[in-house]
Amino acid sequence: MPLVAGVDSSTQSCKVVIRDPESGAVVRTGRASHPDGTEVDPAAWWDALLAAIADAGGLADVAAISIGGQQHGMVVLDAAGAVIRPALLWNDTRSAQAALDLIAEVGADQFAVRTGSVPVASFTITKLRWLADAEPDNAARVAAVALPHDWLTWRLRGFGPGNPVLTELTTDRSDASGTCYFNPVTNEYDSELLTRALRFHNSGDRPAVILPKVLNPGDVAGYVGHSPEFGKEQLVIGVGAGDNAGAALGLGAKDGDVVVSIGTSGTVFAVTESPSLDASGTVAGFADAAGAYLPLIATLNAARVLDAMSRLLGVNHDELGTLALAAEPGSAGAVLHPYFEGERTPNLPNATATLSGLTLASTSRENLARAAIEGMLCGLADGLDAVLARGVVAKRLLLIGGAAQNGAVSTIAGQVFDVPVEVPEPAEYVALGAAVQAAWALTGTRPEWQVQVTVRPAADYRAIIRQQYARVI
Repeated sequence: MPLVAGVDSSTQSCKVVIRDPESGAVVRTGRASHPDGTEVDPAAWWDALLAAIADAGGLADVAAISIGGQQHGMVVLDAAGAVIRPALLWNDTRSAQAALDLIAEVGADQFAVRTGSVPVASFTITKLRWLADAEPDNAARVAAVALPHDWLTWRLRGFGPGNPVLTELTTDRSDASGTCYFNPVTNEYDSELLTRALRFHNSGDRPAVILPKVLNPGDVAGYVGHSPEFGKEQLVIGVGAGDNAGAALGLGAKDGDVVVSIGTSGTVFAVTESPSLDASGTVAGFADAAGAYLPLIATLNAARVLDAMSRLLGVNHDELGTLALAAEPGSAGAVLHPYFEGERTPNLPNATATLSGLTLASTSRENLARAAIEGMLCGLADGLDAVLARGVVAKRLLLIGGAAQNGAVSTIAGQVFDVPVEVPEPAEYVALGAAVQAAWALTGTRPEWQVQVTVRPAADYRAIIRQQYARVI
């Protein structure tokens, strides 16, 4: 039987996973890097996609493909289908003031009701307002706005500057819900919020900005356009998804599951049947990729916290974990609030990290290593509390992401979170979820593929670790 492919076009790289649609077994994989930075020319994503497909052995025996991608990234196109300026990524915080301005104009309560979320610097709507204020000439050229996975799917279908059919842009509700100008309950765009963001709301003489058509879960977005890169024309393309919704799909997450993902960013999210509205802006009320909802919090500082402490101590991540497990829970009072690059949850875009509670006796490599891991996890645990406060019931916590494979991280997670922790087998779950979509589009039925997990033993040190983290300095 022909195979299916899933893509994860993330902040740092593009991953391709090719699976057997009957068993879900991974047949082969490919990978290519993305440029560093918080703004990127989307052409780099296209080049990386082609390289990752080639690294995975090509698509000759593949019948369907779907693309998961980093959420929120702003891709603005002119009437000729050309990218106007480099895309601003989710982790670009220059639009923090724009978020405050939009909230002041519309109201946090109204944003929550109309879009499920309250804008912060990560969201697409704030980046569009920043564009209108900082680069008005570029803003005036905007004919269409897409997200990273939307643009890649469009290119995969053969569209682009040489074939600029902007009305062929497509997306799914999970990624659209991260823009803050889409209502995940009605599944409709809020055009007034979009034009307000671009300051077009008083310009009745200009054409409406084109937005990607929102497709249903399991739909076919189109087919691969004929090109020498692929050599075939009838490769089915699934609808794609935002990265967190893709991961939930890849994990087979269901009601009662909470996912904590520790990658470049940290996220806590759950699949729920009912929408979440949080006017405080702490919990984003996103949609999932299968017709339900995905209440989510995100932190800007996750695995890079471990990178920073590893550099400081002159060790790799495994050695950092060994040092951390040699220290006692609570790190002898040492506390790291790891806001190295500002923070999204809590919303502190201009914050910096602080290390406190040190004494001459407690200042050791072991305590510093453990404080880094505890601080990273406590920030995520605060996020879990916020998600649970929206009425989510958590029966188990699925810990994923590269850092989850560090034994110290998963062990300390069992000491920090008050929900049983399970660690799924290492895998590219966003790409695996995209492969679920590809199979769904190909067959018309969502596949049910099993995921193996390891249960981490729980140890109740929450009172020590989290109370220290929450203390007022």
